[in-house]
Amino acid sequence: MTDTQTQPRGEMLLRTLAMPADTNPNGDIFGGWIMSQMDIGGGILAKETAQGRIVTVAVDSIKFILPVQVGDVVCCYGELIRVGTTSITIRLEVWINPVLRENPGSPERFKVTEATFTYVAVDDNGHKRPVRPDR
Repeated sequence: MTDTQTQPRGEMLLRTLAMPADTNPNGDIFGGWIMSQMDIGGGILAKETAQGRIVTVAVDSIKFILPVQVGDVVCCYGELIRVGTTSITIRLEVWINPVLRENPGSPERFKVTEATFTYVAVDDNGHKRPVRPDR
């Protein structure tokens, strides 16, 4: 699978390094780890947008495009696509810079995963609340 997109959409929300402890039995980075990084990055944007506590309620159409390897720099990008009364929908993409592969230091990067996450703003008791408390 390939993607013709050459630049990430949205702002960088998270940057980390894929480590050996994050691999699956095939030696690639476990998809669940990538998904958790997306949830952390999306959660940061959702929390800032909601001005408070949020919870993840849905992950739609996650697509794993390319495998991630140990040593890849993993970057999560996101953009708001909808802000509702209590919910926030964010398009997330994960891109890698394969710094330890064939061309170390190359500016080349690749989109490896994309998904849409939905978060809901909640109060201290875990009940839905308006996304923007001042409204």
